[in-house]
Amino acid sequence: MRRRPRAKRKPYPSTITDEEWEFVAPYLTLCREDARQREYPSRDVYNALRWMVRAGAPWRWLPNDFPPWEIVYQQTQRWIAAGCFEALVHDLRALLRVTADRAPTPTAVVLDGRTLQSTPESGGRAGYDGAKRRKGSKVHIAVDTLGHLLALRVTAADAQERAQVGALAADVQTVTGDTVELAYVDQGYTGEDPAMAAAAHGIQLAVVKLPQAKRGFVLLPRRWVVERTFAWTARFRRLARDYERLPQTLAGLHFIAIAGLMLQRVASIFISP
Repeated sequence: MRRRPRAKRKPYPSTITDEEWEFVAPYLTLCREDARQREYPSRDVYNALRWMVRAGAPWRWLPNDFPPWEIVYQQTQRWIAAGCFEALVHDLRALLRVTADRAPTPTAVVLDGRTLQSTPESGGRAGYDGAKRRKGSKVHIAVDTLGHLLALRVTAADAQERAQVGALAADVQTVTGDTVELAYVDQGYTGEDPAMAAAAHGIQLAVVKLPQAKRGFVLLPRRWVVERTFAWTARFRRLARDYERLPQTLAGLHFIAIAGLMLQRVASIFISP
């Protein structure tokens, strides 16, 4: 099959730059660019994916100057299954930590979760979060003390945060090579069970409590970092609700969004204007 040339078009705000693509391309190259089965360049497919995550449009509503939505969706699933975006985020995190005079791998993390409202696509696996009074999915994440994503789990909204400590701790230690010793959490993680689950992986839980005399918004030490990460992802409209039929797709799209933000930071540091 003859490979189609890249379409000439005015770039979108989400379009990746040449310098960013040089960094990203090796992570997304599952087969050669000149392979006979490749009809569209990987860069065009990735740009379509970035646009969709940022704009929040359905797969079938991708603009016509992108590759067909079926191509973008199928390739996205291949990239997610291969762990391409996790690998990209992990290497970007190490690079950004070094530029901030930190060790490449952290010794402390912050855990938290947020509930996403379900949609007709995700309603079949949704649960009800009584605290938030919302039916949907819950995204549990672990970030380092700079807010960089380390691990992510998707469950039904009725799953307790404390029940995910063991799985998140295992993922964090796998990613970092068992360097993490401390995890900051909120009062929802209080109890012996989450503490034991974390300790089984060599991590001590540190519960950051609210002050007794609280009035209005209170910036909690360490804990605000993970809330900022959630705020970053909430600006990507595809992640404002759970629009995905598959939980692994929702998890993968979070890594795609975070990778885009981290690429911008790396470019601002290493690429002169």
